[in-house]
Amino acid sequence: MLEAVAEGFARERQSYYHHVRRANPHRGRAFAMAGQYETVFAATDVIRMFPTFVWKAELEAEVHKRINKSLIARLDRIRRCGPEPAPGRGWQSDHDLHEWEEFRELASCVNHAVGRVLDFLKIGAADFEITGCWANMNPPDAAHGRHGHPNNFLSGVYYARTNKGADTINFHDPRAQTAIIKPPVTALTAENTDQVVVKVSNGTMLIFPAWLAHSVDANTSGETRISISFNVMFSAYAETASKPLW
Repeated sequence: MLEAVAEGFARERQSYYHHVRRANPHRGRAFAMAGQYETVFAATDVIRMFPTFVWKAELEAEVHKRINKSLIARLDRIRRCGPEPAPGRGWQSDHDLHEWEEFRELASCVNHAVGRVLDFLKIGAADFEITGCWANMNPPDAAHGRHGHPNNFLSGVYYARTNKGADTINFHDPRAQTAIIKPPVTALTAENTDQVVVKVSNGTMLIFPAWLAHSVDANTSGETRISISFNVMFSAYAETASKPLW
């Protein structure tokens, strides 16, 4: 890709040099000489710095089917006891699902996944806990605006019921300064986009930094989408992890 871009730029540069030489022969020679120095590079590279990760896992089919069956049955019972949400509005449960018996197996999956994420980040000897967990039930036309999860290290979401038209989540570029200059692009790539859309399905689990802004588009399917969100923080953070770094 880098070589193709370089070739295209070289062609445009040659055409520009030809135009400049006709208008100002001396200046044109100066540009041509400057162009020769680009041939001294033996190799080029793009160094990626400060990446933002979203970890994605798919539970085994027999596992997520078993988990979803008990969770959805419990959530349906709770929903029937309360008023129906307004048209186009979603419903959220209390934030204590991780204390439910029906959640025990999913909580184990969350803890296992978080442990692997911390290993990937090379964070050692870190005790952690689920600080909150809740269900999101989004009927047709319901959406969830851009937001983050303060005072946590990691956040995540598990998908219990998805449908075509209700099977994505959007993650937004956390670098606010990139919006200052937004030139037109010829194609959207990971290097120039300001939003990444991740497709999900039943049994998908995503884990991401709690500060990473995300949103959910309106449900365009005919069924209610059900997901389980959770936050994770280091246990006894003030005593064990927040010592001054200087």
